This record gives sequence, C-alpha cells and structure tokens, in this order.
Amino acid sequence: MLMIDIQEMTKTYRLGGETVHALRGISLQVKRGDFVAIVGPSGSGKSTLMNMIGCLDRPDSGSYRLDGKEVRTMKDDELAVIRNQKIGFVFQNFNLLSKLTALENVELPLIYRGMKVKERRTIAYECLEKVGLQERVHHLPNQLSGGQQQRVAIARALVGHPPILLADEPTGALDSKTSKEIMHIMKQLNEQGHTIVLITHDWEVAREAKRIVRIQDGELLEERGEFVGDSSIH
Repeated sequence: MLMIDIQEMTKTYRLGGETVHALRGISLQVKRGDFVAIVGPSGSGKSTLMNMIGCLDRPDSGSYRLDGKEVRTMKDDELAVIRNQKIGFVFQNFNLLSKLTALENVELPLIYRGMKVKERRTIAYECLEKVGLQERVHHLPNQLSGGQQQRVAIARALVGHPPILLADEPTGALDSKTSKEIMHIMKQLNEQGHTIVLITHDWEVAREAKRIVRIQDGELLEERGEFVGDSSIH
C-alpha cells in the first residue's frame, strides 16, 4: 500500500516581486516500509516538498494522499490531527526544550494527547531504549552530545507510533562519525517497519536509503538505480 501518493503537485511563491516556482508538477510515490532519500542543493525545492509531505503547507495544485487520505483539501485542524497521528518529525537542530530532561522531551507529544503520566512515561522510556539512551533519560539536553540529542529527537518522533518518519537533514549538525551512527539507527527503524522519508543535501547520507530521488529546480529528475531495489523513476 502507498503511504505517500503525490500527483502533479505545484507550489509557487512571490518573493521580492518575483515568482518562484518551488515545485513544478512533482509526482512521488512511497510505499509502506520504504526508506526514501530526497536529495538536492539549497533552493532545489526539497524544503518545500518536505513541508508538503509533512502537511506543514498546502500545494497550489495537484493531489496528495497520505495513507489513503487526500490531505490537500483538509482544514487546518484536520491537518494538525494528521501531523500528530501519521508523521514523526526529526529536525537538523533537534528542537529539544533545554529545561526538560530527555525523558520529558520525549513525553511531550503524549502530553498533548492527554495520556496519563505512568503510561506516557513508560512509552517514552521504551522509545529512548530503542535508540540506545536508556542510561541518559534524566539528562538535560546540555548534558548530552549532539548525537545523543538527535537520538532523543528520534525517540520523540517515535513516541506516538506514527507510520512515517520525516527527517529533515538529521545529520546536518553532526560530525561524520556521529552521522553514521544516526543513519544506522534510521536503517534499524526502517527494518522494524517504519516508513522513512529523508531530506538531505548530502549524497553520502542519502546512500544509506533504499531509494534516492534527486530534486532540482522544483522537479524530480532521477532515481539512482544503483542504490535502489526498484529503479523505476517516479
């Protein structure tokens, strides 16, 4: 089954009196359990595409079905529910709250769901254990390395059991050794059944995915067949 089905998606912005065609009729399909890297330089349209996939913005035209539901025409409150239930976000700069421990940061999405303390604490601990941080649950972000902070962010993305992980440059603030460790975790999560969409400018990072899709000037140009099981172009 397709988790993500984008057909002929366009997005145009007005910037400084100029028209910017951020997305030019993009079509992309991602199956359940897939691991797709979307690669492109700054200004290629990859951040705009990430915002569309994450239901953070709306396309001007085209269709976007997420887990079988058309989201382009949803209202803002419906999009908020979809984001909360279907997508776990992992960002380049971690986005952790500095005064909360690792465990408390991971718990946050469950607090918004109204879950009771004991239940959400158990789930949060299990997610931290999954990323190898069970010994750091009571540490504050400034007591953790960059790689450990990103592990906390991944655990937070997992805590609501979303079917999709959307990772925006998850290794961008990390050194090469730590980047490999984070990508190893991503591959393990994919092997456990998580559908992962990774946005990056780094080809070395992208090569860890099952499929690589290149975006440039708002168009999907190719899929690197030598790194994918299915070499069809989407």
